[in-house]
Amino acid sequence: MLRIYSFFFFLCLTQFARAELTIEITGAGEHQTPVSVLRFTGEDESQRISEVVANDLARTGLFKLVDPAGRSPRDANAVKYAEWSGVEALLIGSVTQQEGDKLVVTFQLVDTVRRSELLKLTVSSKKQQSRAIAHHIADMVYERLTGTPGVFSTRIAYVNRNEGNYRLVVADSDGYGEQALLNSKEPIMSPAWSPDGTRIAYVSFEQGRAMVFVQTLSTRERVLMAAFPGSNSAPAWSPDGSQLALVLTRDDSSQLYLVGVDGSDLRRITFSDTIDTEPTFSPDGKSLLFTSDRGGSPQIYSMSVDGGRATRLTFESGNSFSPRYSPDGKNVVYSLYSGGNFSIVVHDLESRQVQYLTSNALDKKPSFAPNGKLVLFATESSGRGILATVSSDGRVKQKMVAQSGDIREPVWGPFIKAMN
Repeated sequence: MLRIYSFFFFLCLTQFARAELTIEITGAGEHQTPVSVLRFTGEDESQRISEVVANDLARTGLFKLVDPAGRSPRDANAVKYAEWSGVEALLIGSVTQQEGDKLVVTFQLVDTVRRSELLKLTVSSKKQQSRAIAHHIADMVYERLTGTPGVFSTRIAYVNRNEGNYRLVVADSDGYGEQALLNSKEPIMSPAWSPDGTRIAYVSFEQGRAMVFVQTLSTRERVLMAAFPGSNSAPAWSPDGSQLALVLTRDDSSQLYLVGVDGSDLRRITFSDTIDTEPTFSPDGKSLLFTSDRGGSPQIYSMSVDGGRATRLTFESGNSFSPRYSPDGKNVVYSLYSGGNFSIVVHDLESRQVQYLTSNALDKKPSFAPNGKLVLFATESSGRGILATVSSDGRVKQKMVAQSGDIREPVWGPFIKAMN
């Protein structure tokens, strides 16, 4: 008989970097793998790479972090396996600082049950990128132990509203490294990552009405993509990055359009007399999900990118909206409003079974992590808008609370290229 143990803790905020989001975790996976992460030899207070790795693993709810209790073998050959009873994996590492502000980190992942080395690699980067190194290591450890790519090196985007000011923010998946792409006195909405993670499309009201912009992260350069008469909203990238799906009211009602990323080939694809909105592409780029009230209440529909007949997907009691495909295209996550509460729901497209992942009354705007194992969404706590995540099986939940302001409109970015 399986037993599920719950745990609750706050991740410590270290002194060597400043987090914009405080993370609180509840729940645990069906089985937690006991892992011990030793402090890497040679790391100083400005780095603490091992601590970042440990925090990354802990946030998943899949690992039980075991205190090494003073034991500190420097490599796999020095491990006395009899001392590590109850620990299934051991991470050992070292940090060497070289000239030119460069760090070289060597690490080993040891299977203490089979008494074998699972992983041994050396990575290097500039000293100021020590957190990036740590996330990269955590990704590799996670993948080696679970068989699924880690998402610690990925980024999230969201809107922070504070005292009438709006900021479009990009941050690491753990809330560190916050960067504001846009500051405005007017609302910002619907950020959407390009498939390669280099650009973000979003809606800004800075010119008095909703317009769609695309901004390059590295240069901060912006391009006005849609400023048609009426409202321009809800951008969504095609998987190949060649076009955007948009919602325009240029022909009176809110309808779906496709447009090339260079602004060419604008094409309307829905022709209802109701509201069609919130498009999102399937992973193969052949179809779209969207929200429509064409059946009398907001529900989720599917249709070909070539247009044509739309097929209704959701039939739960209440209103369904904000759909997003899982990365493998097998599931759809969305927000359901029923009985006065908002919930995050996942729909299996093959079995048509529906699973409620949350039921916290105010859970909206879900999006999958790029490995499909977590769902990011917006909710509220103590009257403030915050971010939250839930595992795809509903067992592990996180709250991510900003130091100030309300957080809304979250979206998880894609995988990024591995470090050299």
